[in-house]
Order: sequence, then C-alpha cells, then structure tokens
Amino acid sequence: MTLPLLVALVSGMSQAWAAPVLAPELASFAVLGAWGVKNTGATGLIGNLGVSPVGAITGFFGTLENDGPGTFTGEPHQADAFAGTAQIQLANAKAGLGLLGPGTGLGAELGGLTLAPGIYSVLAGANLTGTLTLDGAGDANAFWVFLVPSTLITAAGSVVDVIHAGAGAGLYWNVGSSATLGANSTFEGNVLAGVSVSIGDGVTLSCGRALAHTGAVTMIHDTVNSADCAGTGEEGSNGLNGGVPAVVPEPETYALMLAGLGALCLVTRGRRPGTTAR
Repeated sequence: MTLPLLVALVSGMSQAWAAPVLAPELASFAVLGAWGVKNTGATGLIGNLGVSPVGAITGFFGTLENDGPGTFTGEPHQADAFAGTAQIQLANAKAGLGLLGPGTGLGAELGGLTLAPGIYSVLAGANLTGTLTLDGAGDANAFWVFLVPSTLITAAGSVVDVIHAGAGAGLYWNVGSSATLGANSTFEGNVLAGVSVSIGDGVTLSCGRALAHTGAVTMIHDTVNSADCAGTGEEGSNGLNGGVPAVVPEPETYALMLAGLGALCLVTRGRRPGTTAR
C-alpha cells in the first residue's frame, strides 16, 4: 500500500467524524411524523412540517387540511418524496447515534443532575422531574447524546437548561419508543423517537425538533423552534444542532483504516532490506 492511499484513508475517516447528525432534508423540519400530525391549539413552529408515509396534518393553516389554529414558518410536506427522504434520514440518524454508545450510564430520573458534554445511556423508562442542567463549560462545540432504550417522559413544568455552550453545540435524544413532554415543560434539543412524540399544553421545545419515525406527533398550544438559538450570555446556547463528536468515527471508515494499516504492515514486513517499492 502506498503512502498516498494511506493518507486518503485517514483523510476519509476525519471527514466521516465531522458529518452532521441530521441530513439536510431532515434538519429542515420542526415536526415530522410518520402516521399523522395533530394539533389542537395555537401552536407555532419554526421550520418545516411534514408526515410520511401517510396520514393527515390537522390543526395547522397552510396544509392540505388548512384547519388551523397552528402556524409554521416553513413548507408543508405531506406524504411527498421530500418527507419520505427525511424519514429515511431519521432512521439513519437514530442508527448512527446508537453506535456512539453506551457512554456513561445514568439512572431513570434525570432531574437534579448537572452533566458535562458526553454520551449517556439512560435506564429504560427515563423520567425528568425538575431541572436537568447541561453545562458546556465554555465549549462552543459541546455535544450531548442521550440514548433512551424505551420511553422518555418529562413531568409538568420540567426544564432542560443548556448553559455555557456555543454555536456548534449539539443535543440529541435518541428515544427507542415514545417521548412525552409534560405540560409547560421547557425542553431543548432534538427528539428522535422510534414511535411517537406527544407534546403537552404550553411546552416550549427550543433549538430542536420533534421527529417520530413510525407513529404520530401530537401538540397542544406549543412552540417548537428548529432554528439556531440566539443566546449570547452566560446562560445562552446557540444551536444545539451540531455535528458528530470528533472522537467517534463511523464504523465502516474505522474498519477501512484498520484494513489499510494492516496491509501496509504486511507489505513492510515482506520487503527485503535494500529493495524499493514498485
């Protein structure tokens, strides 16, 4: 194996590390359901609104049903190719996040914790009561992934508070089945649910998305903001839509690099003294 090929392998691995978690079509959505999206209050979404493979979107102006009272700033995608592509990307994102684990193990209750950036595996039936503080310690690219094997349920009035982070930060909730955000919760980050997302009355989901892979998304007078946040102070957090942490390569790229190194070693060992590579 030649040195240029080895360099190319290592270069490819570095590029894989920096790939974003959410591909462009998926990242454009504030809310994406699989078998319907239902809203019953004055919900406001910043981003696209969609459903795939089938199902109606009810309770929003600007959709095929056009029945309000909810509004959204992006485009509606109802069982079209764009939403179908986003659903494929959602499956890929969930699989990719799962490969980052297991990370640090946590108990089922997340309330009262203060956590540094990292990968966290939460016990089945994760709950949040009170406040979960995520402290980026001044790292503009702080990154959190929560791997939740079954359900995620937040109590009424619960809070996820991201502090001391910046424009490159990322926060992802990889939920195995369904996520339920309790009434008047203040939540942050991207919720990638294997089944459904239920958002209670008066919830604010900031710097993230509600994405359901096989079920529905339901809302009641909520706010979902998929745009980058504009915080600038000590308590501010910009983004939470960052890329994959640079310490974890994609498995196939890592395997390719190891294979290349192994071949290089074999060539080196087989070469007799005084010979040159051809």
